Amino acid sequence: MKPLTRETLKGVWGTLLLPLRDDDSINFELLEQELHHLIAAGVAGIYSNGSAGEFWTQSEEEFDRINGILAEVCSKAGMPFQIGASHTSPQGTLGLIHRARVLRPSGMQVILPDWLPVGVDEAISFLGRVAKEANGIPLILYNPPHAKPLLNSAQLLQVVSAVPEIVGIKVLGDDAAWYAEMKPVLEKISVFVAGHRMASGCRQGARGCYSNVACLSPIGAQRWYEQIFKDPESALALEDKIVRFWMAHAGRLKQEKGVSGTAIDKMMASAGGWLPGMSARLRWPYQFVDAATAFEVGRIARAELPELFV
Repeated sequence: MKPLTRETLKGVWGTLLLPLRDDDSINFELLEQELHHLIAAGVAGIYSNGSAGEFWTQSEEEFDRINGILAEVCSKAGMPFQIGASHTSPQGTLGLIHRARVLRPSGMQVILPDWLPVGVDEAISFLGRVAKEANGIPLILYNPPHAKPLLNSAQLLQVVSAVPEIVGIKVLGDDAAWYAEMKPVLEKISVFVAGHRMASGCRQGARGCYSNVACLSPIGAQRWYEQIFKDPESALALEDKIVRFWMAHAGRLKQEKGVSGTAIDKMMASAGGWLPGMSARLRWPYQFVDAATAFEVGRIARAELPELFV
């Protein structure tokens, strides 16, 4: 697959959620169906082993099989794909990169070493070594709010200037002042922000999102991205509705019940109903949202956000 660049890394990317049976085993048949659904939705690309892929729970054999299916299906369809090679250990990351690079993905996603957080100089050393191991496959740094460490704009500029193999980054995004501070980074790499704030983010220099909204409705998220350029005011109005919905449901579950972002993403996929058989289950020992709640969230989503389901 052709390597991504700052210019080509854009749009709505769908996450490959981990479909689980009741015994916590992976339903690989459903995983392949999920890929075909995402391709049919017309998203810009698909990535594995983000948070909703529960990468920290996988064995090496599962990692190989998941990404082998991803590479085979996406390559046949001409769909760009990224492999998440994140690991809490720097040595573990190198091992995953070495295993996955033979699949020639469009890019590799990595987190910074997580158990003992690194400083900026250590982050540069780590990412430089990872880039060498990736052997020409570009890197995307996964640095959402729960990352350790969470880099600020000045630190990000240091890192991406020192490691030119980094073509993109996933961050939360923020207000206009944040985008002003991030301008030098926005000019060097492709910055992806939270999916539910995609329209306002793209208006201020972001290039797209690894989309939580696509968990709910892949085709709806893709249609919304296209609307940003065809009818920006309507796209911003839809963002207001999406943010209100997200805060009312995802935000409430996080605040009142301590539900994780991973559990929210999988609940939204179950609520969206676009992949029959996909449950909100997470692997032990993590808490997930029950089926009745997911069904009710899906009912409300269709009532409040019909634009995503037409």
